[in-house]
Amino acid sequence: MDSDSVKKAIIKQVLIESNTANARQLIEKINENCFEKCIPKPGSSLSSGEKTCVTACMEKYMAAWNQVNKTYLQRIQQEVGNNSFST
Repeated sequence: MDSDSVKKAIIKQVLIESNTANARQLIEKINENCFEKCIPKPGSSLSSGEKTCVTACMEKYMAAWNQVNKTYLQRIQQEVGNNSFST
């Protein structure tokens, strides 16, 4: 295995681990905030209003997360592009 292949494998592994950590963080935030907001008195089941609230809350969190992630990736690509021309 040459050094370029090793480098690509390491980068791929780091990206996978980073994406996994980001997904865990998103799920934790959704659980914390949506549960607290939508289920004030936990019981043995969820009411239809609680289900609707949790669904809407999750959708908003994921949409916001996707927008932030998209912007972040665009910024990284822009920075990489700027650096490749200045070296």
